[in-house]
Amino acid sequence: MLWTAVLCGGCTKDARLQKALSVRTGVVDLPSGEIVLREPIVLDGVQGLTLRGPNTRLKVNFAGKAAILIRRARDVRLEEFRIEGNREQMSVRFELPPADQSMAQWNRNNGILIEDSENVTIARLSIRNVISYAILASRSKQVTIEEVFAGDSGTLDPKGLNNATGGILFEEGCERFAVRNSRLRNIRGNGIWTHSRYRSPRNSEGEFAGNDLQFIGRDALQAGHAVGLRILGNSGKLIGFPAEIVDMEHGAVPVAIDTAGNVEASIYAGNHFEEVNGKCIDLDGFHHGQVRENTCINRRDAAAYPHGHYGIVLNNSNPDMKSSAIEITGNVIEGFRFGGLFLIGEGHTVRGNVFRRLNLVRCNENLAAGCLYKEGEPDLLRTGIYLGKGAERPAPARGNLIENNHVHGYGMKTWCIAAAPGVSRQANQVRDNRCEDMAR
Repeated sequence: MLWTAVLCGGCTKDARLQKALSVRTGVVDLPSGEIVLREPIVLDGVQGLTLRGPNTRLKVNFAGKAAILIRRARDVRLEEFRIEGNREQMSVRFELPPADQSMAQWNRNNGILIEDSENVTIARLSIRNVISYAILASRSKQVTIEEVFAGDSGTLDPKGLNNATGGILFEEGCERFAVRNSRLRNIRGNGIWTHSRYRSPRNSEGEFAGNDLQFIGRDALQAGHAVGLRILGNSGKLIGFPAEIVDMEHGAVPVAIDTAGNVEASIYAGNHFEEVNGKCIDLDGFHHGQVRENTCINRRDAAAYPHGHYGIVLNNSNPDMKSSAIEITGNVIEGFRFGGLFLIGEGHTVRGNVFRRLNLVRCNENLAAGCLYKEGEPDLLRTGIYLGKGAERPAPARGNLIENNHVHGYGMKTWCIAAAPGVSRQANQVRDNRCEDMAR
């Protein structure tokens, strides 16, 4: 196959850049200093190309798909330069895409857009002030992102709420991808995540490891419609802030580690978060996987977390999965508005977790806090570990092992472990758990 390149095509009158981009393969050293882009740099069909520029700043001055477009390419590397978007100048607002469009089809003004490509590496780049996604990879294989900084990015919808944009996204069946040792700051939407439409292939064999995320408006990390995803050793703080842009209209409670779609054979381990204005871990669609040795620590009182929620929540929105065979072990959850663990399904192991300072709003004494959320289930939000009868679909908690957990919080001696009406506590093994009340 003959690989050709369309490189920038008159995007700037900077002769130095045009000369550098005339090279079709090998290593290209970008010119030093600020370069204004008036059209995207397009790498279409290239093979074996490296763009680098430790002293290069690409400043976007146009509306289009992305500052850099990589399409049908192979063995491409971008390293050591800066991309400065035009979010503040354009002030664009838009909704989430309709169900029949991918993010790549819907979202314009990205930093880097990768489509139908293989073996793309992005290393030590700084990407700021981007309207949509800092990096968006769609239908691609072996995309590796290392030591990248992404900041001050993402926009809002017409009502001033976040629309998921700003961070790093893999979608539509990406395979063998990774984001490692990167930093994200002041992202209005999601930080690092995967997403695919219901009828699209699931993303597979990915890794998010050693990243640090701060001031994230929606989810810090999300596994969306994925298999074999490893979320390991990440850290973060101030998730779900600023509170005024949280998209509660669409139920987008912020989460440190979120799940969506059908997610299996995956592991969330050794992640550490502080100050989460929402949930610590959401397992909506998660099954046959591990959630172990993660921490979420909230140190303030309930008023500091207006969108606060449960610590860990299971759900089954996706019709192709059943909540089963999850190992939830050694996690530390502290300072959450309601309970510690909402459990549905079967075959789970819940062992050696520490749930501290639960029920910060003091359900059900404080009815103004919305404690009587579900008719007929008055214990739902005040219980440390709640054995539910289902979520989106019926899935009563049964055949689960719940042992050696420490449950501490307001009313926890009374409401330590409880079952929903119609759910048998005896249908689960519940033993050797320690329950303690929090001082008033």
